[in-house]
Amino acid sequence: MSVTLHTTHGDLKIEVFCESVPSTAENFLALCASSFYASSPFHRSYPGFMVQTGSPAAGGPKISTSVYGSLFEDEIRPSLRHNARGIVSMANKGPNTNGSQFFILFAPAPHLDGKNTVFGKLIGSEAMETLGKLEKLEADAKGKVKDEARIKDVTIHANPLAD
Repeated sequence: MSVTLHTTHGDLKIEVFCESVPSTAENFLALCASSFYASSPFHRSYPGFMVQTGSPAAGGPKISTSVYGSLFEDEIRPSLRHNARGIVSMANKGPNTNGSQFFILFAPAPHLDGKNTVFGKLIGSEAMETLGKLEKLEADAKGKVKDEARIKDVTIHANPLAD
């Protein structure tokens, strides 16, 4: 299964690891299908590390919610690692605090293995080009993005290699 996040900076096509992390995949895909991520900002960015999104578009504090009505458990898999540019992983505030927020790596981050649930990876050259644009976003010392960058909408694909 794959999805394309249509962003203000280009498209990010993500292969979702449905069989390996079923609860995380179900949460992400249900949020995508419900348009939850439409207009969601990329609110944190650290060049050479990651960019984060997944909060509702409305103003106010950055929150993270799930389709389960509360935060849900990690699905840490030793075979799914933070080992490459383009890995997609759940953002959390400690063990078993997954919601809607996620991040995409700009570079390997092995220190996150065992702490955050990897649930996908970017696929295709266009996605990697868009990730490069997102890495150039201006952010302050705390990672708060100063530039306008949002998810406009999402397309869900049945085939990870579909256009």
